[in-house]
Amino acid sequence: MAPVDPHSFTDSTHPLTTHISLSLYFDFSSSTILASALLSLQNPHTGHLTLDTRSLSISSVIDPLTNTPIPFSLSEDTDPVKGQFLTISLSNLSKFLIVFSTSPSSSALQWLLPPQTFNKSFPFVYTQCQSIHARSIFPCQDTPAARICYSARLNIPRQLSAVMSARHVERRLPVAAEAGPVCDDSAWCAEGRVVEEFVMEQPIPPYLFAFAVGEIGYREVGPRTRVYAESVPAVLDSAASEFAGTEDMIRVGERLFGPYDWERFDLLVLPPSFPYGGMENPRMVFLTPTVIKGDASGAQVVAHELAHSWTGNLITNKTNEHFWLNEGFTTYAERRIVEAVQGEDIAALNIGIGWKGLNEDVERFKDNMEFTKLKTNQDGVDPDDVYSQVPYEKGFQFLWRIERQIGRPAFDEFLKKYIATFKFQSIDTDMFINFLKVNVPGIENDIDLILWTEGVGIPSDAMEPVSNLYTKIISLAREFSLGRMPREDEVADWKGQEWELYLENLPKSVEASQISALDVRYRLGETKDYEVKVAFLQLAISSKCRDYYVEVERTLKEVGRMKYLRPLYTALVQGSGKEEEKIFAKRVFSEARDTYHPIAQSVVESILTKYV
Repeated sequence: MAPVDPHSFTDSTHPLTTHISLSLYFDFSSSTILASALLSLQNPHTGHLTLDTRSLSISSVIDPLTNTPIPFSLSEDTDPVKGQFLTISLSNLSKFLIVFSTSPSSSALQWLLPPQTFNKSFPFVYTQCQSIHARSIFPCQDTPAARICYSARLNIPRQLSAVMSARHVERRLPVAAEAGPVCDDSAWCAEGRVVEEFVMEQPIPPYLFAFAVGEIGYREVGPRTRVYAESVPAVLDSAASEFAGTEDMIRVGERLFGPYDWERFDLLVLPPSFPYGGMENPRMVFLTPTVIKGDASGAQVVAHELAHSWTGNLITNKTNEHFWLNEGFTTYAERRIVEAVQGEDIAALNIGIGWKGLNEDVERFKDNMEFTKLKTNQDGVDPDDVYSQVPYEKGFQFLWRIERQIGRPAFDEFLKKYIATFKFQSIDTDMFINFLKVNVPGIENDIDLILWTEGVGIPSDAMEPVSNLYTKIISLAREFSLGRMPREDEVADWKGQEWELYLENLPKSVEASQISALDVRYRLGETKDYEVKVAFLQLAISSKCRDYYVEVERTLKEVGRMKYLRPLYTALVQGSGKEEEKIFAKRVFSEARDTYHPIAQSVVESILTKYV
């Protein structure tokens, strides 16, 4: 066996899947999906074919032309990272049908009970397939090296509606016999069931497969954009207001990077348990409600997910070992969009926050510097465990360094050519470097490309942003250790990003009395901006200012975004002399665990296992 990806059982000698046709029956009472997947290969294959699965029950594999069974086996052992491999024995076949069901423990799915939703009337389910969780929804070659088109029929309760990372075809009544072996017609065509059909005609990596089912409404915010959310007027209205400028950002993206190739750019605001800030699913970006801040600053997360429409979705890293090709490029593209729409100072604040995050994550990996590289070795490593700002921010710094070397106009032309050359392909770091050297002759003489991509830490020619506002905020943060708090006139115009940058740059070892005094003046512990609140609460924890532990607990129980869970739980349990905090962290997690997405549960468990 010759694997194409350290996180997949896919064999390089096997043909890749080109299309998957899914039939999915949602059983909310058991938190499972009864399903079938018709897989189409590049060409007919004879012999074994290996697919990735996790927590799936495989009922049968069928030749769709003859309706006869095809031999298959599911590995007895479960790899802790990759799951189980499904081996199918084919005889000159290019299509086969797999009948299966998901389990309640699917790592991609979070099933919410009605009390966990805004309206508390109906259940809700949504996916998060990145990095390697599509295999827990359907058997597939779960590697970004294998791009697929797909179609899907979702059979759901009539009171609910569905959205997908695909074009919506129709909502209709179920038809007898269309479910095939998935379930009986008595279930498929039961009173109160409807079918929603979708199709994705452009090849995408499996991690971009996505759906959500629940009581979902929407608002129109532009010619190409609707904002979807749970059907609560206040949530929909605030989301529509926050993201009203989306069309302007799309137009800026097209001017910088070329045509927008996905037709629609819709947004879905998910319940608070969503583990990421955003997920760039094509046509239907998923967002955490924590990005709705009331001042349009949450649009920066949308700018990042929009930028993925070119870098990540059109051009994809071949494996997670080259994740920076997705995230470094997208962070660069996001900041170019933000600069054009919101101005240079705001873009500089964005870069400054990223610079601080990069330095902190390089420190986090000081005992395993492999994960401070852009091109990493992830054999035997769960990508969720080593997720960090490094591929985002070091990747951004690398591209920014190239821009400074050759000038922005030349780099813009290079980017457009790069995107046009590799669109709808999956590539690795070596392919990018070769393309760079061909199109920017002599660049390897000016920039140490090997040091940047294969070296550890932060290269000496990386740099902080240059901006009067950025410099002022950093200066004020340094003065705090001398006992000087910023005056009200100095922060009168500050919004969330300014406060986040200020707090992130305060010394970690300050007196509890200083933290309390800062909060008395500016009420940072009560802010609805979670970026600011979490930065403040980290300081409160590090200074053992236990007055704020009630707010820490409330925050850890309100949201499931890993950007907040990871630093707060780590601050509580990392280091010596924290027995009380460790007991506190374990209790809070035991009470909050079931409200987190399975990916977030696993990340917090790994933190507690390491330090408690």
